[in-house]
Amino acid sequence: MKKLWHILGFGALLAMTLLTLSGCGQSVAKQDVLARDEQSKQITWGVKSDTRLFGLENIRTGKLEGFEIDLARAMTKKILGPNGKCVFVPVTSGTRVPLLKNGNIDAIMATMTITPERQKQVDFTHSYFDAGQSLLVKKGSPIKNIGDLNHPDKIVLGVSGSNSVKNVAKDAPKARVLQLSDYAQAMTALKSKQGDALTTDNGILYGMAAENPGYEVVGGNFTKEPYGIAVNKNQARFRNKLNWALQEVEKDGTYNRLLLKWFGNVKGFNYQEMKR
Repeated sequence: MKKLWHILGFGALLAMTLLTLSGCGQSVAKQDVLARDEQSKQITWGVKSDTRLFGLENIRTGKLEGFEIDLARAMTKKILGPNGKCVFVPVTSGTRVPLLKNGNIDAIMATMTITPERQKQVDFTHSYFDAGQSLLVKKGSPIKNIGDLNHPDKIVLGVSGSNSVKNVAKDAPKARVLQLSDYAQAMTALKSKQGDALTTDNGILYGMAAENPGYEVVGGNFTKEPYGIAVNKNQARFRNKLNWALQEVEKDGTYNRLLLKWFGNVKGFNYQEMKR
């Protein structure tokens, strides 16, 4: 009898847990994120913490720095006023959408390309950065473009959850792909010769090349990767407000000042082409 009650008790507990989780999912979906953020005077952003130029933790100060960090701050001030605050939550390519869906963050600004597949899960703002996929190799490497990797003995390094890995399958289908959990691990793998090239968006690769002088970006861009800010479905008011804030920072010159600050001196990056 005790065993029976134990089983029944466990079943009841499991049912309550599932009901609670289901209720949480429903409540997150029904929340008006913009109204809540306007009341709390803060926006919680999912950002990168391992991606130089876009979002990287400064090991001396412990603070996040980068183009996306500064852009998020500028847009927050537009939406919430001068006293509006940003809360930054580090995400990876694999964790950013689950964290958004669970309500842990309000918006994702983390080098996330707008794709039809992702638009089934989240809604995007207009593009705020028009990147393109490229390759990072050791200086002197025979790899000069994506075509040079289209061989069974070539290994391309990428990051799990990124759009880049799927693009390699289209442009170099014979190559093998090794996926790592983040860019730091991918760079370590490239240095230890576990792969012939590392691929992702050009802006990210330029940052990695600046940090690792023995490596260079090659091959130009073989895709178009427009970055957008992602929000949960059914948050049209919030998305529209983000689009408005993005237009405002472009109109008043803030966007170009931030672009110049982070990319103006990056070798190989065409700042004039990216101005808005």
